[in-house]
Amino acid sequence: MKVFKFGGASVKNAEGIINVANIIRNFENEKLLIVISAMGKTTNALEAICNAFFNKTGEAQALSDQLKAQHLEIVTALFEDKNDAIYSEIEDLFAELHWAIEEEQIKSYDYEYDQIVSIGELLSTKIVAAYLNKVGISTLWIDARDVIKTDNTYREGTVDWQETAENSKHYIQSNFDNGATCVLTQGFIGATSENFTTTLGREGSDYSAAILAHCLNATEVNIWKDVPGVLNADPKEFSNAVLLNTLSYYDAIELAYYGATVIHPKTLKPLQNKNIPLRVKSFVNPQLPGTVIQQDDFKQEIPTYIFKKEQVLLSISARDFSFIVEENIRDIFQVFANWRVKANLMQHSALNFSVCITVDPLKFAEFISELSTKFKVKYNHNCTLITIRNYSDTLVNQLTQGKSVLLEQKSRNVIQVVISN
Repeated sequence: MKVFKFGGASVKNAEGIINVANIIRNFENEKLLIVISAMGKTTNALEAICNAFFNKTGEAQALSDQLKAQHLEIVTALFEDKNDAIYSEIEDLFAELHWAIEEEQIKSYDYEYDQIVSIGELLSTKIVAAYLNKVGISTLWIDARDVIKTDNTYREGTVDWQETAENSKHYIQSNFDNGATCVLTQGFIGATSENFTTTLGREGSDYSAAILAHCLNATEVNIWKDVPGVLNADPKEFSNAVLLNTLSYYDAIELAYYGATVIHPKTLKPLQNKNIPLRVKSFVNPQLPGTVIQQDDFKQEIPTYIFKKEQVLLSISARDFSFIVEENIRDIFQVFANWRVKANLMQHSALNFSVCITVDPLKFAEFISELSTKFKVKYNHNCTLITIRNYSDTLVNQLTQGKSVLLEQKSRNVIQVVISN
């Protein structure tokens, strides 16, 4: 059994869904578990609806109606028969969204976010599954919330691996054993033991595919992207970016950790643990071989560079001018953990701790306020973290020329530079 994951760009319109069906048809003799993301920019749209609801701006329903119209436009292009069951299924899901934004906010922002934003994956998978069945690809739709169980950490749920493995066998493997050849489910979402919806972190559909592949002992995972595979740089930024045909798990994990957006950082470890190869392929040109990531001693020596934007550079010092020691760093990271702030680069001197972070803008003020109760905090907004693996001084100079460098850190193979925008 193989796991195929299709992201939002691949199913953003009717033409994309037809293309996905054509790709799947090429594997009709194999058992496939299909994992689908929300369509196009749906997650962004649902985030805007969530913010309007939470902040009581009065715009939530209008934004919801706009999103509904966009989905119905796709459905109309794929299903000529207005009596097709998919129309009522879409109406039901938007009724759920309507009820969610009509109710009073009862819990935290993160809880409300997960209940609202998760509807994007339910919409896309209902539409794709219905279309696959319409064109003769027998497909079983499964609710990922019945399978992937997490704790109550909303917006970044921690997976209960034992329960998820048991559910995977019950809800998915049993259907394959009984003759199903194509099972389709959602990426990004799961549920608590109380059946409240959770999400696995932004862009978490890749992670969903890896979780299910691990639990079901898949032979391989294919992630279908709008690029020919893993490149040594973002092709939107660098027209001369080159394809990396093969990567070891080690190299791929490091690239994902540093911010390579083609792979979600959590995706690779569950696959490495069971030695399941990951292929990154193009849904635009599916005949291309793509990139294969697998257990391998091969060391990738092509320079790779990653730009992580919208970063904040913090400079933290003790209020009493004492040294920054282990107890201070413990307290700093406790605040980071409280606010789920991600540290992407750290540098420590006697009196200062500098750290480049990714933080939710909605939480930034409260995060800084808590950190400032014990420490002096200075910060630079709107920074970019540049990471270069297998760097040369010439390449570093090219990428930083004319830029204001705020922080630099080198190891034998990697250099990281924070620049101000």
